[in-house]
Amino acid sequence: MSYLVLARKSRPQNFAQVVGQQHIVRTLQNALLRNRVPHALIFSGVRGTGKTTLARIMAKALNCESGQPPEPCCACRSCKEIAAGSSVDLHEIDGASNRGIQEIRELKENIRFMPVMSRFKIIIIDEVHMLTTEAFNALLKTLEEPPAHVYFMFATTELHKVPVTILSRCQRYELKRVASKELAAHFARLAESEGITMEPAALNMVVRAAGGSVRDGLSLLDQLFSYCGEQVTAADAAEVLGMVGGEVIAGTAKALLTHDLAAALERLETVTRSGMDLKRFINELLAWFRSLVVCAVSKDPAQLLDLPADELATLQETAASHSAQTLFLLFNLLMDSLEKAAWSSRPRFAVEMAFIRAVQAEDVVPVTELLGRLDDVLAGVALPQTAEPLPDWKKKTVAVTPVPESSIAKAPEPPPAPMPGEDIPHPAEQPPCPAPTSQKVVAGERDIRKDWPDFVEAVRKRHQWMAAPLERVAAAKLEGDTLILSYHDSADCSILKIKEKLAELTALATDFFQESLRIVFDEPKACGLSAASGGAEAMRKEEQALANDPLVLMAAEIFHGLVCKPRVGPQYKQALAEVERSTEDSEEA
Repeated sequence: MSYLVLARKSRPQNFAQVVGQQHIVRTLQNALLRNRVPHALIFSGVRGTGKTTLARIMAKALNCESGQPPEPCCACRSCKEIAAGSSVDLHEIDGASNRGIQEIRELKENIRFMPVMSRFKIIIIDEVHMLTTEAFNALLKTLEEPPAHVYFMFATTELHKVPVTILSRCQRYELKRVASKELAAHFARLAESEGITMEPAALNMVVRAAGGSVRDGLSLLDQLFSYCGEQVTAADAAEVLGMVGGEVIAGTAKALLTHDLAAALERLETVTRSGMDLKRFINELLAWFRSLVVCAVSKDPAQLLDLPADELATLQETAASHSAQTLFLLFNLLMDSLEKAAWSSRPRFAVEMAFIRAVQAEDVVPVTELLGRLDDVLAGVALPQTAEPLPDWKKKTVAVTPVPESSIAKAPEPPPAPMPGEDIPHPAEQPPCPAPTSQKVVAGERDIRKDWPDFVEAVRKRHQWMAAPLERVAAAKLEGDTLILSYHDSADCSILKIKEKLAELTALATDFFQESLRIVFDEPKACGLSAASGGAEAMRKEEQALANDPLVLMAAEIFHGLVCKPRVGPQYKQALAEVERSTEDSEEA
């Protein structure tokens, strides 16, 4: 007889031999004991987790002649025929190659007759999601009310492709990926039964490559046993499977966390020389950093990470030596960079660039700590000095030149308050206040556009949120001790008009312009100063209408642009009219 691969040789013959899936095994056993087996079952899950195996064991248990429920005896005629695949009352159909309506019609004709030698006829359809829509429709009525001597059992890896009309007529069992500990124990038993010794590191590589699939792991074991003989080492496993050991992944992660670019690139060279697929290496490195994040935030990471004990201990040790914020930053950075590398035509170059960016990322300081430091500064408390001196390039010296007191202009004294009964002159009739001779900003009505960007940047350094509404100012000018900020939309300055925020902005403006100021907002329908009148007001409204034009907004969206400053007025209208005339002339020609 030809060699029988491990996937067939070690196929479970009863419920006790099934690896994992204890929740499904218990349900099926109780159904057999209580005679509550449904007429249609559907098993779903990833490849190699035991869907078809469970269906065959159920067929054995239903037709067993001498076994004690819920386990089949595996010794009677019916059990032996089912195990050998020669039972005339068990119809196992491949849904991928028998997917048409004609095959389903023949099946319906077949199940009308009583079983030949067993108690029940068992219909197993593997990869049932491959059936056509017509075949599913032909099966519906029979599946809902089948004969009493028929049981249907379906298996699929893509449950979402099965019509809901079929699912509603079946009892569903969703198989999980087998846990790493159960896979490792199962593979170790098989290796021992085959007379082969495996190093734990090699066994862990097989479990990691299997990805929760028993059949995939058994195929890899077959390959290893053929190559290595009676002794399987980690080096042999890495060479045969095209993988690298966990220590290489851990070393790469440690190099990135300690900003050691040379060590990280050396590990990448090792991976490339070993022939490992870079996409698999990327996935394993991301999985390692994900495990580090879990270890950093979870009190019991063993419940969330399906990993060997020694590997979990290494992860916990590494996570304890770095802040959670640093791990978050590095994980997100690698996720963005390495995901692109997986689809790049030059994946190694992309991985190297990702490593460089990761190494350049400094340790992250929590936002709460930064806010606490800022509060200390504002409160006048000196920050603690660090033990290490600052490098020269971080030191900045600011030279302060004393200003003679005589050169500082004094602010004009306010006019005396009017006596009772005295007429109060209108503001427009009052003479303007004399401007100081040596101040940073000359008082009087003045456009301060050239100083405005510097003022916004100064505000951004203190309150970043406040810089955004200041950038939306349409015009800013200084009239005496009043700073007038004009806005096209009242919503743009609503937050600045709050009493506390306005006080902060006033203090910042006073500090920047070095004179006592008050701030007034010029906005549509505002209660303060009236908006500009005449042609300026009409031009402003025209600019606003042009910026909100649907065609302009659509063009900005298509070209991913931004409407900065609409151009209106006679000069631009004349240029636009000339362009339109030239276009019309070319069309007529």
